[in-house]
Amino acid sequence: MSNIIPETELILNPNGSVYHLKLLPENIADNIIIVGDQGRVEEVSKFFDTVDFKVQNREFITHGGTINGKRIMVLSSGIGTDNIDILVNELDAAVNIDLKTRIIKEDKRSLNIVRIGTSGALQEDIPVDSFVVSTHGLGFDGLLNYYLDLPSVNDNEISEEFIKQTNWHKNLPYPYAVKGSETLINKIGFDLTQGITATAPGFYGPQGRKLRLTPWVEDFNQQLTDFKYKENRITNFEMETSALYGLGALHGHQTCTVCAIIANRVAKKYSENYHAAVDKLIQLVLERLTK
Repeated sequence: MSNIIPETELILNPNGSVYHLKLLPENIADNIIIVGDQGRVEEVSKFFDTVDFKVQNREFITHGGTINGKRIMVLSSGIGTDNIDILVNELDAAVNIDLKTRIIKEDKRSLNIVRIGTSGALQEDIPVDSFVVSTHGLGFDGLLNYYLDLPSVNDNEISEEFIKQTNWHKNLPYPYAVKGSETLINKIGFDLTQGITATAPGFYGPQGRKLRLTPWVEDFNQQLTDFKYKENRITNFEMETSALYGLGALHGHQTCTVCAIIANRVAKKYSENYHAAVDKLIQLVLERLTK
């Protein structure tokens, strides 16, 4: 059996860049910031000392540059775990597959990938405009269930305890739970609130919001708030972290999510100016990541 990855599996652009991100191996820095919102890319890169290149394709916008002489890049993912699947796999392909021969490299490169996001708190004691670091991504999206090696990185005890405490419906995807990088979490979030981040495959019903349609479990958010296992509790809700942590762990990359809390779902409070909080979070992450 050939070790060469076929063109149908690893799709490249005419210039040899990975298909969706349009990035070449030489573009990829060791330190990568990812944001969901394309408009937030420039909000991050404005703090770079230099911006050396800009690439855009669909919702994926990349700015690469330097801070204190260290290479860094910021890349938008768009919303959802499906986009994270594209982003992480193509970043990994760019550094760990020889794109010319289409053969996996023997010596693998590990990237530091930090997501800066916005999120809703699920605990009343977490104030709006504060920052939360994700110790785990708890995925309701099902993405990692498509990968054979999920059991090797899944925290089975958290998953099984969550299924038990919430009477998780058998027709829903298996709720996988993957740890983030302890190194990055300790470096960036040592003095911030830490906890499990729940990742939903949608913004409305999957996060317990009711407009004209009724969510499958009307007290779902309360179940998340009440969940406890050992020292773990679910702190917040968003739409990307589980896939980032799962794919990062499977590929051997270091991953971390830090979110600005723009709403408290329990206290029913919403930030009056979350842009200021996000700007402050960006500066904090960049300083600590490049220190």
